[in-house]
Amino acid sequence: MATIRLGDIAPNFTAKSTEGNINFHEWLGDSWGILFSHPADYTPVCTTELGTVAKYKPEFDKRNVKVVALSVDGLESHKGWVNDINETQNTTVNFPIIADEDKKVSELYDMIHPNANDKLTVRSVFVIGDDKKVKLIITYPASTGRNFDELLRVIDSLQLTAYHKVATPANWKNGEDVVISPAITNEQIPSMFPKGHKEIKPYLRMTPQPNLD
Repeated sequence: MATIRLGDIAPNFTAKSTEGNINFHEWLGDSWGILFSHPADYTPVCTTELGTVAKYKPEFDKRNVKVVALSVDGLESHKGWVNDINETQNTTVNFPIIADEDKKVSELYDMIHPNANDKLTVRSVFVIGDDKKVKLIITYPASTGRNFDELLRVIDSLQLTAYHKVATPANWKNGEDVVISPAITNEQIPSMFPKGHKEIKPYLRMTPQPNLD
């Protein structure tokens, strides 16, 4: 099985989902995307996760990010589970959930880790850019729920650094100062970063976030 690495084109697939058939690349269009897997339907942690994603969907929309979930159970099971999610999490699931009964997508994205469980997917997360390339991979064990605030933070960083020659420091949040790329010379800084900068060390130069007014 091929391993997916950062920078690879996200493998395309067609699959059934709670919102109809999906051709992944066509469905993404020119958006960014998050594909995240769930060990199984009617599991407690997943129920809280999917409810959280539904509540966060306006934040993903604001960032031009489409979200799609996956579980190895079937479509009818998904539909019943969505009712439970809506009821228990006080929300409305507003994104597709892929039915991957044949585990085709799970195997394509290496979501089943036999030493953890040979039948269920781990909690995989793939963030995919508008160029269809994989920008982030996180793998959680089945027992640990994901932090969607962190995913939003990472997407803010990925989108910022994709279009500006900067990096984001530890614990960075949207709106805070960023690191100027070491490839930028001091002479280039004034024209590229007109808000000014602070040199802490020759290799560590900070500037206000460039994509904010």
